[in-house]
Amino acid sequence: MKSHLFKTFTALAACAIIGLPGLAQAQVIAYADVSGSGDEIDAGDVNDGDAGGDNGPSLGVRTKKVTVVPYIEAQQVDLAELSPGNEVLTYSTLAAGVDASVTGRNSQGAMSVRYERRFGYGNHRVPDSDVVSGVGRASFALVPRALTIEAGAMAARMSVEGNGAALNGRESNSTSQIYGAYIGPSLTTQLGDLMVSGHYRFGYNRVEAPGAVLIVPGQNPVDVFDEGTVHNAEVHAGLQPGTVFPIGIGVGAGWNREDVSNFDQRIDDKHVRGDVTLPLGPDLALVAGLGYEAVKVSHRDALRDLLSGLPVVGTDGRYVVDKTQPRQIAYESEGLIWDAGVLWRPSKRTALEAHVGRRYGSTSYYGSFAYAPNAHTSLNVSVYDNVTGFGGMLSSRLAGMPTQFDASRNPLNGDLGACVAASATVGSGESPCFGGALASVNSASFRGRGVMGSLNFNHSRLQYGIGAGYDRRKFIAAPGTILATANGVTDENVWMGAYLNGKLDRKSTFGTTMWASWYQSGDATTGDISAYGATAAYYRSLTSRITATAALGVEGVQRELIDDVWTAQALVGIRYSF
Repeated sequence: MKSHLFKTFTALAACAIIGLPGLAQAQVIAYADVSGSGDEIDAGDVNDGDAGGDNGPSLGVRTKKVTVVPYIEAQQVDLAELSPGNEVLTYSTLAAGVDASVTGRNSQGAMSVRYERRFGYGNHRVPDSDVVSGVGRASFALVPRALTIEAGAMAARMSVEGNGAALNGRESNSTSQIYGAYIGPSLTTQLGDLMVSGHYRFGYNRVEAPGAVLIVPGQNPVDVFDEGTVHNAEVHAGLQPGTVFPIGIGVGAGWNREDVSNFDQRIDDKHVRGDVTLPLGPDLALVAGLGYEAVKVSHRDALRDLLSGLPVVGTDGRYVVDKTQPRQIAYESEGLIWDAGVLWRPSKRTALEAHVGRRYGSTSYYGSFAYAPNAHTSLNVSVYDNVTGFGGMLSSRLAGMPTQFDASRNPLNGDLGACVAASATVGSGESPCFGGALASVNSASFRGRGVMGSLNFNHSRLQYGIGAGYDRRKFIAAPGTILATANGVTDENVWMGAYLNGKLDRKSTFGTTMWASWYQSGDATTGDISAYGATAAYYRSLTSRITATAALGVEGVQRELIDDVWTAQALVGIRYSF
């Protein structure tokens, strides 16, 4: 299964490079100067512009820059347990990866993908394992300024707790591979004075079944998400203020459908709405909308043993779904929805959108803020509120990522950070952070609310960034089913991640990372969990293609009901970039 999923993820990533020629800067950690490595292709006289005409002036011929840097890497790692024991584990790794980028007028994006094989040895053997990690986001214009195809994919390795919490960076036998991907077209066009926009996205997400850490002996761990699909479609047509009427008017509709294999769960959300825009000045406007929405969450129960009445567990360790029984309603909301807010965009480098309204039977808040004061600095904040599942949230975060970014990795194990380093541009609803989506792999649907933000600085000699967020999930399940114990349970997670990278001299660079998360479970039997970690790495360019690495790190997990676990790691390695 692992090899199949790796091939699937690699194929998706390859499609993003080949079929969607738009992948921009990747890999925050600088492996010294690789200016002599990789294939940097100038497409020369590639006409990547608009033909002009009624849509605007001719943009002429524009050069497209493509950079692809494949690499192989060998590392030696020592892992020392600081508490509660004192074991020292040693393992070796062989890794292969690629960082690719393409920037053009109508196509751009970013991707960093890595496959790692770990070999354990010694008296206290680390199990041999395969690790896949990566993230990518691409956009390619089929029709310039009108029709685009967008895609995104990610893979991460996480440690899963008995309450469903997922922790980054830990070495344990409860680790799991997480995969997510989406693809779909996006349309923006103008029919006279009428602006029409819309999109369709199909997403697929999977979590391999881990042996979750059990806090209490005999505890039944939560049902971990298996796999699911997401269909998301939106369409909107409107008139801008000052075209036909002094105010702007519009009408839109949307559909979101998420299917989860666990208990055949389904979220079906449809809505229609009208909206108005009242300009108060050249850069400020009030907006309001009124509509109708129908949301339904349903699932089936587990198959029960005829003799004992206990739920049946399959050979894969997951509950078997009883498809002979009718689907049961876990949540249903139908009726009017409304919201009001403000739009403020004083320049191309500043954008604010804030809304308050009523949805899902209660008050709802959402919005975003983006600020890029110069070419080196970017600040992004977003607030969200929706009914979704694990897969739906992950697909949404991937679709909301910018197409130009650097991927931040842990130098000791190659794991992705909670955020990527976004370029200093202001996008519409973009957020460079997806760490909150991975906070829990509980299969149950939920109403998710939260806020996240990031600050990035990118200069030729110094790069730094910090991201943080708060996520609240109130789980939804039908009474009388095996999932009923999760209904109404509220989990909260606060997380942060930061990095600092820079050049020491012409051949030497350094990189530092740190992260922390505080997970409060609504299940009193599992207690709260806190995780911390920090790393420091030194990179030395031996030749234009060969880079040596030395790194140190420490990480810990604190649980209320069992002993804290703290470990330290040391690494030496060498990388060859093609």
